[in-house]
Amino acid sequence: MSQFRVGDPIVYHKPKSSVSPGPRARQVYALEHGEHYHYVVDKYWKVSSVNNDGTIEVVTRTGKKHTLPVNDPNLSRAHPLQQFLYRKRFPN
Repeated sequence: MSQFRVGDPIVYHKPKSSVSPGPRARQVYALEHGEHYHYVVDKYWKVSSVNNDGTIEVVTRTGKKHTLPVNDPNLSRAHPLQQFLYRKRFPN
């Protein structure tokens, strides 16, 4: 389990389903009858607080807040290259 600190940039790999995936969708595959797709979208967030119960609170670029467990497999710390390439997608 990696330790997160306030201000750390993170990448959350959010699984989604819909009839038409967006341009940032990856790992796209059709569901059983081909009418819906399952895919993953990377979300670029920052840690706003670290809680003692094993969760972190993150803030999105638009100011929304989410609480995530630190052992969530979809959660990872952003690498320096990701921070540089996607710097406009992280919150200020």
